[in-house]
Amino acid sequence: MKSAVETLNPTRVRLSIEVPFEELKDSLDAAYKKINQQVTVKGFRKGKIPARVIDQRFGRGAVLEEAVNDALPKFYTDAVNEAELNVLGQPEVDITELKDGETLNFTAEVDVRPTIEIPDYSGIEVEVDAIEVTEEDIDKSVEQLRERFASTSPVERAAEDGDVVTLDLEAKVDGEVLEDGVATGVSYTIGSGELLDGVDDAVKGVEAGGEATFTSELKGGSAAGKEAEVTVKVTQVAARELPALDDEFAQLASEFDTLEALREDSRKRLENMKQYDQATQAQERVLEKLLELVEVPVPEKLLEDEINTRKHNLEHHQLGQMGLDLEKYLEIQGKTAEEFDTETKEAAVKGIKTQFVLDELVNKEKLNVNQEELTEHLMRRAASSGMSPDQFAQAVVEGNQVQMLVGEVARGKALAVVVEAATVKDTNGEIIDLDDEEEDETTESTSEETPAAEAETPEEKPEA
Repeated sequence: MKSAVETLNPTRVRLSIEVPFEELKDSLDAAYKKINQQVTVKGFRKGKIPARVIDQRFGRGAVLEEAVNDALPKFYTDAVNEAELNVLGQPEVDITELKDGETLNFTAEVDVRPTIEIPDYSGIEVEVDAIEVTEEDIDKSVEQLRERFASTSPVERAAEDGDVVTLDLEAKVDGEVLEDGVATGVSYTIGSGELLDGVDDAVKGVEAGGEATFTSELKGGSAAGKEAEVTVKVTQVAARELPALDDEFAQLASEFDTLEALREDSRKRLENMKQYDQATQAQERVLEKLLELVEVPVPEKLLEDEINTRKHNLEHHQLGQMGLDLEKYLEIQGKTAEEFDTETKEAAVKGIKTQFVLDELVNKEKLNVNQEELTEHLMRRAASSGMSPDQFAQAVVEGNQVQMLVGEVARGKALAVVVEAATVKDTNGEIIDLDDEEEDETTESTSEETPAAEAETPEEKPEA
């Protein structure tokens, strides 16, 4: 076999491959054997039909077609390996010449990872929010805890803001009661916004035993998105009573003996949360600066696949679970279809560039992933997916996605290297010393931005 490579653009090449006919022998033998098992010829046992009879009865062309289809993947792979190409996705193959007994010539056009030059990134400087926990922040945190320990007691008066009411609801569309539009004994806190739009105004001022009717757009169910006439009956009104803010409350709601100790613990927790947010902000801004420094051509086919994957996931998974379609989602977001397409493309481009640049950094810095790092990352991903570690690990193995996880961890380590080399200051001008403990979460955000890019990477998904 002979092969030559022609560079069409920075992200696409054409392989020209010439195969002497004798190198097709194994594939021809396999073709005859396969056809033998599929056909019957009177006078011959199944599987024992001579090659000449198959040629006469079914045509030599059918055999050649089967043999070439069998041989092409191997010769293509050999040519890719010989040229040391880092290919992306499926090739477009064109058989240019097939002479029986002489030669097979074909071309294969395929996207390749672009060559990326990583510049000196030690001069990157970014600014992040300063960590500041105010007394107001602590008050809000303690008040949220207080809300959790609130009690309720029935009252003989009209419902007011903050009351917990028990409701029976019936929804009609075009005068017909929906099969899934009836609910009884629903507990609802007025003002929480956790039920239908318009229900707050409808039930305020209504006593137990009273009814009200209002119209609202249904958020889910069989008539999601449609206007419905909703009849609501208040069966009970209960007032919420908050516990007093004192040492007794601290002992009830926490392991602390005093309210002062509880507030100090709230301060520490809020500081830790803001430190995490600050580290995440630093990583995102350092990554943006790094991408500005690097020229990264994006393969057109890969970009197209990435955009389609993002749209598909949004429409058929995220929106589907909320009972929305894309049109309704855009209406809620206040976006046009053109704005949505532009934003999706920009996000896809950034995701692909991020993966390419971080992968190049992994190679440049010679970063490796050990078993402990991989296991820790797997545990984090399992938790975020709502699966147990065993279930998630099984899904990863069955989906041949182990290398994908390894790549996520490696990219996280690569970004951590850049963050460590960068100068990070807060809005007060103080230099921030960041550790690497958040690298796994950052890896997830960058890798999950590029599902199509992952799927199109051969070393991570061989069948791509």
